[in-house]
Parts: sequence; structure tokens; C-alpha cells
Amino acid sequence: MRLRLGGEAQPRRGAQGPGLEAADFGHAAYIEREHHGVSGDRGLHDPRAPGQQRGHVADASIAPENAIADDADDDGDAEQRGEAGNHHQPAHPRDEERLFGAQRLVGVGRRVGVLHIGHVHTGMGEEDHIEELTVAAGETGERLDRVLAARVADLSRSRLKALVQAGRVTVGGRTIRDPGHRVNAGDALAVAVPPPEPAALQAEAIPLAVVYEDAEIIVIDKPAGLVVHPAAGHWTGTLVNALIAHCGDSLSGIGGVRRPGIVHRLDKDTTGLMIAAKTDRAHRSLVAQFADHGRTGPLQRGYLALAWGAPRDPRGLVDRPIDRHPHARDRMAVRQGGREAVTHWQVLERFADASGQPVACLLECRLETGRTHQIRVHLAHLGHPLIGDDTYGPGFRTKAARLPEEARQAVQALGRQALHAHLLGVEHPATGEFLEFRSAPPADFQAVRDALPPLRSPQGFLAP
Repeated sequence: MRLRLGGEAQPRRGAQGPGLEAADFGHAAYIEREHHGVSGDRGLHDPRAPGQQRGHVADASIAPENAIADDADDDGDAEQRGEAGNHHQPAHPRDEERLFGAQRLVGVGRRVGVLHIGHVHTGMGEEDHIEELTVAAGETGERLDRVLAARVADLSRSRLKALVQAGRVTVGGRTIRDPGHRVNAGDALAVAVPPPEPAALQAEAIPLAVVYEDAEIIVIDKPAGLVVHPAAGHWTGTLVNALIAHCGDSLSGIGGVRRPGIVHRLDKDTTGLMIAAKTDRAHRSLVAQFADHGRTGPLQRGYLALAWGAPRDPRGLVDRPIDRHPHARDRMAVRQGGREAVTHWQVLERFADASGQPVACLLECRLETGRTHQIRVHLAHLGHPLIGDDTYGPGFRTKAARLPEEARQAVQALGRQALHAHLLGVEHPATGEFLEFRSAPPADFQAVRDALPPLRSPQGFLAP
């Protein structure tokens, strides 16, 4: 099945498809790798290309909150993880449709089963939603919360666990408060789901660039400067406040709170595509997809980055653990004993300084993990920090002096890290269809790119 949602409809690429005709992350020429304890075989000849089977992937349903926290995307700030989306500028004429063209396509995927929810008036004074099911023979001896999570598609496991502990789950008519209670074949289970709590946050009429929206999900194109959700120093003016205003009564209870479901994050000053859940079913599905990071599932994420310097090799990966910086708590760093972090990169363009020497490049990055500031940290570790990133590349400010005047002014006007989430592909939580969205970089990003002279080979040809 193909559905045209803007741009030319195309058949869905395979899980390994990079979204760029020339991109092939399956054969990295340069590998920056540190060997550390990770389950699965990662031999020297395994570049861990996206789409291949790579080690053990934890069950995201075990702790969806942890999965969300893991997926700070390349940019979730420690205190203020988040931002939102703005309308984007048209690409420069030299840009190819395959790279910056705004398009999204739908292909055939898996479908998600849903149990019917009934409505009863309970003694608690509110109309509860009641889920009823019978334990199958193959589920004998399983934990109560695991059985519920597997059978009740509309609620996350953490939400179901909280309902068990709150005394809202019965087994054979008897209230059970232990999520680890072992069930038996034939047990009649009932879950009383209370109505969503009223939102503690206020709706704010903040303009959103909505790329796609239906009853389950909303995809927005986030501008620079928008924080994703309230945190210290940013209690208002966030994407969450904007989504509450935009979605209104269409929002369902997610995690027991009437608010949009944030399943991943971008830094405040990173632009591009984000998706949010409007139902608990969508929340659960998207959390699982982001926790898997596209290793075995359909998730695709691509970022465009303008970086200082030009890597010698056309593509490669960084496999180095990331943890909190030992001295600067608002920064992350490559550290032994940190959390696994894997970034694939490919050079799309190289740029020259005023003397014709390489000074900057345009990269596409793909993530296998979603650590805070991942792309920014990994590229700085390679010696190619993002243009405009004062946190991880302050020592590279002097390179701006080597640029032509127009490029220097464009970099100064940018005033932030040159990072844009241009590609997002997910499996629709309700239909199982694959949706792919693309976003052109905003005007300030594009202005820097257009002002940088392309690097030419000694023979006068454009350098690859």
C-alpha cells in the first residue's frame, strides 16, 4: 500500500535504507570504537549498520519511563530537555529533492491489536473504564503486570503497574496490589481505569508547524528556542503547553494525566521533526519504537549537521559511551563506564575557507541510541564539533576567521548549534502502517550552508 501525503510517493525503504541515495552506513570507512560490555557479538568486521541485528535489545515495556529518558535524542538538555517545531524554509535550488525535499510516505507494516474498553459507574464516584480478560493457558505463572501489559494494548506497563498498586485490579474478584502476583490459567482479570486527571499545566497559544496529525499522533516541525516540556527555568512557553492548547479535548489520558505524550526530545536550540502521542496506545507503541532505536523495528531518524573541519573518510561511526561531565554538570562527555552511545555519520558536502582549504562539512547522522547531546558530544570527540555549538566547540571559534565575510556573518547570525532533525520514520501505533516525514532545514541553517564555498579538488572538481 502506498499513500501520497506530500511529495512523490515511494515504496518504503528497508530497515537499512538511509534515506539518501548515496548514503550507505553499512560499510563504515572510519570506526571510532571503544570495546565495553554490551550483549551481542560485535566483531571487528561488524560496523553495526542500522537495520542489522545487533545484540540484545531490552524489552521496552518493562520500564517505558526509562526508555523515554534514554531517548533524549541527540539533544535533550539535562535540565531542559526539549523544543518544538517551526515552519521551514525552502531548500536552495542546488539541493536535491532526495535530501531536503519535504515528503512523507506510508507503507505496509504491522498492526496493533486493541481490547474493547467498557464503561461502568463505580463506587468511587467517577465513571471508570473497565478492561476484562481471562488468563490463557500459556500465561500460567506469569507476573500480573506482564500479562496485563501484553493484553491491554491501550495502557503502558508502568500505568498498569500503578493501577495494580492502587487496588484497581482484581483477580477472580479479589483485589490484588502486587504487580508481581503470579496468575493461573482461567483467572478472570479486571482493570478499573479512572478518568484522566485534569492537566496541571496551562494551555498556551504557541504557534506550531504541524506536519501531520490524526487521532493517535501529531508530528510537528520544531523551531529553535522552544523547550519540549516544563523544567527548572522553563515552566511555561514549552511544546507541552502548545500541544495542550492545540489538541484540546482530543487528548486522551496518558500516564493518568491529561496531557500530550512526549516520547522523545530535542534540545532547545535544535530544530526539526518531533512526534507526540495523543493516546495511551500511541504512547506505548512509540516508546517501544524509540527504545529500540531502529535496531530491529521500523524507527528511522536522520539529522543534518554543519560541523567544523572535514573528515578524511566519507562515512563512519562513533561507538563511545556517554555520561555526565565530571566537572560541568550541564554537559555530557565521552567517559569510560558511561552509557552505550552509537552514532553513524556520512559526509554530504565539504566546504573551503578563503584560501581554498577544507574548513567545514555537511554531515548526515543516524542514531542507534538516544543519549543526551549524543551527536554534539560524538562529533566534538571526533574533532568536528557543530558550527555554533559554544558548549562543545568553543575552541573552534577561531575557524570562523578563515571564512569568507558572508559565511562569517551567517555563522554569527545562527547563534546556536547547526543541527536539524530532517528525517523521521515510525510505524503508526493504530494501523501498523509506516510513515516517513522529511523536513527542510530552517533559513538560518540554510544561510550558513549557502554561504560556505564548496571545496574543490586540485583538478577543479567539487570534492565529494
